Amino acid sequence: MKNKQIIVLGVFVADAAFRANRMPKMGETLIGKDFKLGPGGKGSNQAVAAARLGAPVSFISKLGEDEFAKLALSTWQNEGITPLIQRDKDNFTGAAFIYVDDKLGDNAIIVVPGAAQTISSDDLRNYSTEIADSSIFMTQIETPLEAAHTGLAIAKKAGVTTIFNPAPAVPLPQGVLELCDYLTPNESEASILTGMEVNDIEDAKKASDKLRSMGGNKIIITLGEKGAFFNDGASSMHIPSKNIAKVVETTGAGDSFCGALAYALLKEMDPITATEFACTAASISVTRPGTAPAMPTLEEVTQYL
Repeated sequence: MKNKQIIVLGVFVADAAFRANRMPKMGETLIGKDFKLGPGGKGSNQAVAAARLGAPVSFISKLGEDEFAKLALSTWQNEGITPLIQRDKDNFTGAAFIYVDDKLGDNAIIVVPGAAQTISSDDLRNYSTEIADSSIFMTQIETPLEAAHTGLAIAKKAGVTTIFNPAPAVPLPQGVLELCDYLTPNESEASILTGMEVNDIEDAKKASDKLRSMGGNKIIITLGEKGAFFNDGASSMHIPSKNIAKVVETTGAGDSFCGALAYALLKEMDPITATEFACTAASISVTRPGTAPAMPTLEEVTQYL
């Protein structure tokens, strides 16, 4: 009998978010509008998103021995996340520069994973018992792809539901897609994986068909303010987002979606209902600043459902 819990493999980074009217040109200095330092990293954000909804979550990663590591550990403690963490005294905890457009809320990001970039396949094999005993395993590609591949393989062999968020997107080696029960790229990631332009819902349908032909199972392409496109072969449909309030910042929307999807699947929602639930959570997250701090509670999501 598997534990009703989610295990996430990923990166923690300290998000240094700068808000300004535009990005400076090379050699130019701009006066910005706002600055915030807070917890981030795709994997950590997804773990927070699922935990804040009420799921038991464990998080696999590596940290340095520095102030940002303290921020990571306090974040997970506050959210009730169990850390499965190694410490690397010779490396630094990850960090990210985030530019946020003050008018549109859109963002551009530079991530330096630090110690988490050294996570190896052997590290994942050391956690094989915990992964095999979980209900859902979720990962991305901010850790080395080899580690993500190994984690997915361990989970798949054990009959654990796997969610793969292929971000940041890179060409995938043979066999990775077959390990993914759910693949959750955004438009640009789906474009890179398929070689097709994905600009609208019709493009998303074609790209999801191609991803399935490449070995994918259930494909969910997230479409920003347009919601998501779901395709599992039997059902192929657009699921709109919720128009809740003015968009403040889109930085953590994809992570909110993935964490909420994992929570919904843990609660045994069917895939389409789970996608609708995740779209709602992501729609709430963009109405406030930050990444992990913007993740909604279960009460907030159910209110809009």
